Amino acid sequence: MAFEVEGKLHKIFPTEQKSASFSAREFVLEVPDGNYPQLVKFQAVQERCALLDAYSEGDRVKVSFDLRGREWNGKYLTNLNAWRVERFEEGSGATQTAKPDENFPTDPFPNFTDAPPSGGNFEDLPF
Repeated sequence: MAFEVEGKLHKIFPTEQKSASFSAREFVLEVPDGNYPQLVKFQAVQERCALLDAYSEGDRVKVSFDLRGREWNGKYLTNLNAWRVERFEEGSGATQTAKPDENFPTDPFPNFTDAPPSGGNFEDLPF
């Protein structure tokens, strides 16, 4: 499952070598949520650990991630597995306001009180 979230890098942890062939790096994103921002921990693995090298704590980013879950010794674990981190600028991307279409009328409530065009016979309409 792929998701995206925008927020401020709150904490970046160093890369940890978990085994001879596996490395992981965790980071925490501060995500706005009304009056109480949420601190959400993500994980990057293997070659994606380097994604965070270009960023510092306090940078605003957009994180693309997968939701992963598994059972281990009777406990259920959930990981937010980051696979892309990109700089987020205010007013960019999908949150940018669309520009109005020049060919579309700007008045959302046209004046319907105008009289119908003169000279027409409206008695033969099928409805």
